[in-house]
Amino acid sequence: MLNQVKEELIVSCQALPEEPLHSPFIISKMALAAMEGGAKGIRANTKEDILAIKNEIVLPVIGIVKRDYEDSDIFITATHKEIDELIESGCEMIAVDATHRIRPNGISLQELIHYAKEKAPNVELMADIATVEDAIQAEKLGFDCVSTTLHGYTADTSDHKLYHDDFSLLKNILDQVSIPVIAEGNVMTPEMYKRCLTLGAHSVVVGGAITRPRDITRRFVECK
Repeated sequence: MLNQVKEELIVSCQALPEEPLHSPFIISKMALAAMEGGAKGIRANTKEDILAIKNEIVLPVIGIVKRDYEDSDIFITATHKEIDELIESGCEMIAVDATHRIRPNGISLQELIHYAKEKAPNVELMADIATVEDAIQAEKLGFDCVSTTLHGYTADTSDHKLYHDDFSLLKNILDQVSIPVIAEGNVMTPEMYKRCLTLGAHSVVVGGAITRPRDITRRFVECK
């Protein structure tokens, strides 16, 4: 998948249960629209949505499962259960929360990665990270790539956005790791997308700016 999406756009097609577009059928059509618009990859949540996407289009998919656990703040592909579901979905890449936070049931990130590689050695692994330190650790653990997905969404990065200081986080990660770096998180305009690629991002994931019409509508309404 990494070869297929190099210097290209990946569109995140997701809708949580409380959102109007929550439906595998709707998500599959959203992915079709993204493909027809020129996207070269899809990021999607849940086995059900990924299977629906796979029935609709041929683009490679980054799979995640978002699930809350009482004993951890981690909710993106947190345990073996989510890994199993994603392997069954047939996705080409699995993204895992690779931040330093404590995982559910005390599972270590290293253990989870070993499990995924053993069960599905041909599926690439993406580390969703929040900091430069997370990225360095992810490379040491054997991830195939890192993504800036969680920058701004953890306690120690909550006051930051990926685009701060002309994407300084992205620049720092590119300087510190040798595996591909995917830019993701609050990439809201084509200009921001282009800037990430110019800086050296392997590819860019764009989600809400394309696939969340409720939130896009709110931005227009609230600017009055």
